[in-house]
Amino acid sequence: MKTLILIALAGLGAQLVDGSLGMAYGVTSTTLLLALGTNPAAASATIHLAEIGTTLASGLSHWKFGNVDWKVVAKIGVPGAIGAFAGATFLSNLSTEVAAPVMSLILVSLGAYILARFTLRGIDRRNLGKPVRKRFLSPLGLVAGFVDATGGGGWGPVGTPALLASGRMEPRKVIGSIDTSEFLVALAASLGFLFALGSQGINMVWVVGLLAGGLVAAPIAAWLVRHIPPRMLGSLVGGLIVITNTRTLLRSDWLDAPDATRYAVYAVLYALWALAVVHSYRQFRKDKALESADAIAEVAERNVVAEVDDVRVANAQPIGAGRPSDPRD
Repeated sequence: MKTLILIALAGLGAQLVDGSLGMAYGVTSTTLLLALGTNPAAASATIHLAEIGTTLASGLSHWKFGNVDWKVVAKIGVPGAIGAFAGATFLSNLSTEVAAPVMSLILVSLGAYILARFTLRGIDRRNLGKPVRKRFLSPLGLVAGFVDATGGGGWGPVGTPALLASGRMEPRKVIGSIDTSEFLVALAASLGFLFALGSQGINMVWVVGLLAGGLVAAPIAAWLVRHIPPRMLGSLVGGLIVITNTRTLLRSDWLDAPDATRYAVYAVLYALWALAVVHSYRQFRKDKALESADAIAEVAERNVVAEVDDVRVANAQPIGAGRPSDPRD
């Protein structure tokens, strides 16, 4: 029962992160299941079965709040489903000894990407509003879907930053469209795992726990997407994923690192993580201050323009306007 509660809480937390950032539900949940000793293929299958429900709820919530571009959903979701089915089949045919470190390596890479993306980079808004081309979305969906199934997550970490980097969509539209299209990816990946594995190793109680937590969080996350500071949350989640999966890698048969090496690596990673979080917080405060300054400057500029317009109107009055009338006129 204690494990089930932890899994439900993990599902709730992961969906809050995913619905706010457009990423990290899979990598966060898969990291937990691997830490509990689940087979990598079974862990990914469990996550994707739960995601069928959570992504549907998340997509409906984002649609209700106007965060979805349906053209983008169609152009990226179908290739994503194809890639996810192929990735599920590929992972199911790997042995556990090979699959565990491979998945951890993918998760470390994704976690590092999330950490760097939200710690160091902002959003380029110069191309905002321009259409996103299908020749960009289709390959992106194919790769992201494959990575998502093989890594137990990756649809958001690959797809969301790529769309944000394009600068052609509002951040809320990127997050809403990625979360909505993930329903197709989760469905295709689940079918791939079920065809390859059957129900072997899939704990349906855990699926229900993740699903329950995710369903509670989905509408909250869709509302929070306009209010939560993504830089802070991205740095926190990215660092957690990197450290947890680095621990798995260092203890795997691939590396089998001695205790002294592992502790030294952990110390460095924790220090870097702390610096990243502090930097993200400072950058968030700086961006907020700049936005406030820009808003004040805009209001001041509008006031100046209004005063100039008033002066022009006054100067444009006809000669004699405002003088008392002369009875001799």
